[in-house]
Amino acid sequence: MRVLAINDISCVGKCSLTVALPIISASGVTCDILPTAILSTHTGGFRGYTFRDLSEDIPAILDHWKSLGLQYDIIISGYLGSVEQIEMVKAAKRSLLKEGGLMVVDPVMGDNGILYAHFDGHFVEEMKGLCREADVIVPNLTEACFLTGTDFAAVKESDYAQILQKLAALCPRPSITGCDVSRTENGKPTTRTAVFYTGDDGKVRSYETEKIEGSFHGSGDVYASALVGCLARGVQTDRAVAIAAEFTKNSIKQTALDGTEARYGLNSESQMLGFLQALDQAVREG
Repeated sequence: MRVLAINDISCVGKCSLTVALPIISASGVTCDILPTAILSTHTGGFRGYTFRDLSEDIPAILDHWKSLGLQYDIIISGYLGSVEQIEMVKAAKRSLLKEGGLMVVDPVMGDNGILYAHFDGHFVEEMKGLCREADVIVPNLTEACFLTGTDFAAVKESDYAQILQKLAALCPRPSITGCDVSRTENGKPTTRTAVFYTGDDGKVRSYETEKIEGSFHGSGDVYASALVGCLARGVQTDRAVAIAAEFTKNSIKQTALDGTEARYGLNSESQMLGFLQALDQAVREG
């Protein structure tokens, strides 16, 4: 089983490829990488960071891989800095993804209701095109709203399923992370966080975990990487979502307990053993 992760390298601040490579590799599959850019730090919470776009290098890398006959069972794309890089991912899929392989897209564009710097409506439209070529997409709620033309500020809990159904017009197996849901526990109102997703049978489902208050950089990368690791090992979607969501929640909780600055990413290392044990059990149980 061979996975290709296409994303940036942020040298400081655990996210993107520095998260994807260890998590997917630890899952028991080969993970190769295609860097889209190299940054001294990620762009959230740091000033004065360096940024080197690697777009000029990507075509030659892909040509070399094609000459080696490399083929991938799963390709996952994350942060793409330009429309040109979106087209390069499409080219990578055409030439490197095995027949019957899985294309996973994390449409990294924004959070908290706004697009990241340098992204605009044109980029959103082009990202929709990439999502149409995917088998699985894993946007957060902000990104799901941009992909479906939904007003983020007006979204209610009752809208999540409808947004998911709109995403299904782009991709057969969409999910939405970071969905707050209201519940009552021990007679008291509480908020939990949920992933809304389309199961293998095409039905809308959700998986809830404890919500830890705060903003934690790199959570989406941890979730997407763990999900791909599970899918690569043959775990069915329902179980894969649950394992990935629990691993992400446990990593957020550990980070909060440690008091680590959010901009430095999640302390997922100490939670890796639990993730791998859950994955191994799922594989053994089929």
